[in-house]
Amino acid sequence: MCNEFQRHKLLQDAIEEFARRGLPLFRWKDGQIPNMLDAQPSIRIRDSAFVVRGGEDGLVGTMMTWAWPGPRGAPVFNFRSEGRDFSRSDRVLVMADGFFEYTAPSVPGVKLKDRHLFTMAGQEWFWIAGVVKEGCFSLLTTAPGPDVAAYHDRQIVTFAPADGLAWLSLSQPEKVLFRPPPASAFEVRTLRRDGVDQAA
Repeated sequence: MCNEFQRHKLLQDAIEEFARRGLPLFRWKDGQIPNMLDAQPSIRIRDSAFVVRGGEDGLVGTMMTWAWPGPRGAPVFNFRSEGRDFSRSDRVLVMADGFFEYTAPSVPGVKLKDRHLFTMAGQEWFWIAGVVKEGCFSLLTTAPGPDVAAYHDRQIVTFAPADGLAWLSLSQPEKVLFRPPPASAFEVRTLRRDGVDQAA
């Protein structure tokens, strides 16, 4: 499951792109601009990340903690999309430009898992579908597309920048929104293999 993602895109630069991409007007929640506008190369469970909701006058942005506490105390950072009705959920889009998956190394005795970075082909950044509970968000998951299937049996629900609004408005059926992406939707780069960092 996805337990780490990244955002190198500076928030101010991304927000300035919204109009050029045909996205609705943007404002900060309660007019409060957060201090955390710089890049976040590693966003992990219980970190804060940039999310947007749909509002009457456009998009409303804020920083929010990733993962709410589960009934047994473990953080709920991924949330299965299938078989659920999200029409009454507090839906958000989470900005990212990459997510990570980890696999077992092939060399015996190596403790560090192999680390793989997924970026969306042809896009500087993308949205991840999220839902909010207790003031925190969790990332929705679906069946993996061909790019992810070799690394994990689930993947997060993602959208290109101009396509995420359908999740906020539910203007498309949920089974369409949650379907796995096609082959070559993501570019994959292995950052660590068998305990050895892979040079760029």
